[in-house]
Amino acid sequence: MPPTTPPSGVTPAAAPAAPPGWSQSWPWWPLLPLYPYGRRRTLVRELLPGQLWSVEQLIGTWYVAVPIRMTVVRLQQGLLLYAPVAPTAEVLAALKDLEARHGPVRTIVLPTASGLEHKLPLPALARAFPDADVWVTPRQWSFPLRLPPAWLGFPASRTRVLFEQGLPHADELDWCALGPLDLGLGTFLEVACLHRASGALLVTDALVAIPAQPPALFDLDPTPLLFHARERGDDPLLDSPERRLRGWRRLVLFANYLRPEPLDVPAIPEVLRHSFAPGCRGPRSHFGLYPFRWRPGWERQAEALITGGPAGLQVAAVLERLVFPRSRTALVAWVRQLAGLEGVRWLVPAHYDAPAAITGEQLLQLAQALEQRDWAPSDGSWGLLAAIDQLLLKLGLVPEEP
Repeated sequence: MPPTTPPSGVTPAAAPAAPPGWSQSWPWWPLLPLYPYGRRRTLVRELLPGQLWSVEQLIGTWYVAVPIRMTVVRLQQGLLLYAPVAPTAEVLAALKDLEARHGPVRTIVLPTASGLEHKLPLPALARAFPDADVWVTPRQWSFPLRLPPAWLGFPASRTRVLFEQGLPHADELDWCALGPLDLGLGTFLEVACLHRASGALLVTDALVAIPAQPPALFDLDPTPLLFHARERGDDPLLDSPERRLRGWRRLVLFANYLRPEPLDVPAIPEVLRHSFAPGCRGPRSHFGLYPFRWRPGWERQAEALITGGPAGLQVAAVLERLVFPRSRTALVAWVRQLAGLEGVRWLVPAHYDAPAAITGEQLLQLAQALEQRDWAPSDGSWGLLAAIDQLLLKLGLVPEEP
């Protein structure tokens, strides 16, 4: 059995200090205009001493922001980067420091065919490490125009396709693919990676572990938490541990359900009446525009998400209802495949918390739970997701059978 907490010595460590502005600038943000837009603050944490590091940023919309993670793996001869994030000067400085201590970046892996938040940073990251091999999943796609990988910025001379052209570092890593699944406009395909030396299983989007407390990344900018901790638009963005926790739980509900059931949207006159109040007249508080009202009982739904399944692992609701609603069999088979990998001790997803202590037996329990419970419901907080899915089906944009 693995320990239930990270090994001793695994403590959050901020990335090297840098002046605000230029070192955190991400000029390509208009290609995917999500919060925090052109300034990406970064937290670098050592997850497993001398073996794994997490490079974390926030990403979201309307302050509904969650951590996005690139994992750095130490191999026998250098470093591997799994699931790129925006390579700001701050990020590159942290990676150069790791290179100085553990060898050069030799491999960059894009483990998803559809995750734009990881796909868009890849070209800039590849340019920053011109000697690194780039590996991508099969079935890469773009919308609205289907462009060849080189036109998307993937370096043609050193980009290879996982499985089709081999697998990188197969003597140290195991690779497992979920998909391909037909999404209509494109393909979902995610490739997990087990680092045998540490027992760390790296995944991208399909599995998450949601922490009970706000991730340390929010210490760099707690604005999203404080914004959603309020009850009305004229509430100032006051900071306290209680407000941060309340804001985090509401962010979890938003990120999973888009519009959770215990949320009401006030009428426009009410929203405007509470806007532009003293202390809320700046862009940080969106000038007091806060079109949300939470009904009693929302805390219970947030607690259910944070508890999750075996070992706290779960499939994010938004993926279950919009990506996997008719693909439970493929997802369960993949989880069982992961459970069969020898030596799994930690799960490191590209979002939310990491590392999560896990065993093969707990992955099997998760697979069984996914098989036995209701799948992709349409009632309660799932209502908006179900309506989107049914509309896409009606328009013929997603297939009945992926």
